[in-house]
Amino acid sequence: MQRDGQHDFDFEIGTWKTHLKRLLHPLTGSTTWVEYEGTTIVRRVWNGRANLVELVADGSAGHFEGLNLRLYDPESHQWSLNFASSRGGGMSQPTIGEFKNGRGEFFDQETLNGRAIFVRFVISDITVNSCHFEQAFSDDGGKTWEVNWIATDTRVLDKADEAH
Repeated sequence: MQRDGQHDFDFEIGTWKTHLKRLLHPLTGSTTWVEYEGTTIVRRVWNGRANLVELVADGSAGHFEGLNLRLYDPESHQWSLNFASSRGGGMSQPTIGEFKNGRGEFFDQETLNGRAIFVRFVISDITVNSCHFEQAFSDDGGKTWEVNWIATDTRVLDKADEAH
């Protein structure tokens, strides 16, 4: 029997401090990274079968706003991660995947600079108060991957939590 992953993202509901690094020009040989500091708020939707992630951050490359609508498919037991940036005005191609052994892996195929690429998004190092996100691209069919997005989230404790 397949595992019901409907509650895979329950750990992330709440407010987080986000440190984000983004590779400016992926798959070009560039090694120029920009860094941001911001806040991520994750809200439960549809009794946990979906959640909405709102990221607002500022850094050397300016202001960044992102939204991720994560939808759980009870038939496939997989999640689709649907990302939008405030600059784009539309959703990107969803990455689709699931959690196994405390690690989430999500994949899709997109086009970058006219070339077909694979996209991998990984959620790892999950604890009660922190988690790690990495996105990587491959332009050789998945033989090699270049990481282009690294985020570390740390839970923001509310005043009641800080008192204990």
